[in-house]
Amino acid sequence: MSMSDPLGDLLTRIRNGQQAKLAKIVSPNSRLRRNVLEVLSEQGYIRGFKADGREISIELKYSEGQPAIRTIKRVSTPGRRVYSNVKDLRHVQNGLGMTILSTPQGVMSDHDARKKNVGGELLCEVF
Repeated sequence: MSMSDPLGDLLTRIRNGQQAKLAKIVSPNSRLRRNVLEVLSEQGYIRGFKADGREISIELKYSEGQPAIRTIKRVSTPGRRVYSNVKDLRHVQNGLGMTILSTPQGVMSDHDARKKNVGGELLCEVF
């Protein structure tokens, strides 16, 4: 069965896993998912992930029993793509959160996009 929004599926799995206080969750493997998980791992929102074959095993992160990710939501959807140049990137929760972008230079956080002076498609917001 094909999936119309694989990234939305990943974000929902993370949200549901943290709500159920799971240590690990499993998601189908794809390059976009791995790139988004790499950004989440670099920024400290998840412990890590391991891609093997057709699945990605994701280790969720908690601090004092509370999930590291308070909110994670999809910005650009298959039916409504949202793009932004670097000047129009807004700060999530006054800079406490981040936006993950797909740029011509790869998937990166809004902080890295500002450093490299590049805009792109807004994939999701994390706080």
